[in-house]
Amino acid sequence: MDDLNATGASLLGFLHGAPKTGWDLLQEIERGFGHFWNVTASHVYRELKALQARGYIEAGERQARDRRPYTITADGREAFAEWLRQAPGQETMRIPLLVTVWFGAHLEPGLLREFIDGHRAINARRLNHYRSVPPETLNADPYLAAVVGFGIAYEQAVLTWMDSLDGLPARTTGQEQA
Repeated sequence: MDDLNATGASLLGFLHGAPKTGWDLLQEIERGFGHFWNVTASHVYRELKALQARGYIEAGERQARDRRPYTITADGREAFAEWLRQAPGQETMRIPLLVTVWFGAHLEPGLLREFIDGHRAINARRLNHYRSVPPETLNADPYLAAVVGFGIAYEQAVLTWMDSLDGLPARTTGQEQA
């Protein structure tokens, strides 16, 4: 059986419940794990073509706005199950703000503060989003509850870390970028 990448496998997972269009899948990803797994629209549509070519999904008739529902096949269910039984790879952090902070001595302190405050607002919104998931939804799905719990802990940790940056020293002579 062909190796699946995590994006292709996740699309198969989302198709387990019912047929969905590429647009539906993008919306589900955004509502689901879009905060910690970056998937672009072009990536989703490219993966859908690849999954269809492998026989893991079937495309239905085109609907309004050229949307086409996809249905998982028996081979797709088998490929998803096989992928899911494999140990997940190690996480990879890709946080652009950390790179900017790393080189923060080359920025005016006010600009770095602007960047941090902008990100703080985004992380606070995400934290509120996770906290807004109804308890009955979390009680009904312990797996979702585990992921939401991670989101809450992560966002709280990031916000605490951002608070610790309030005391970063101002740029000193000799650190300016040439």
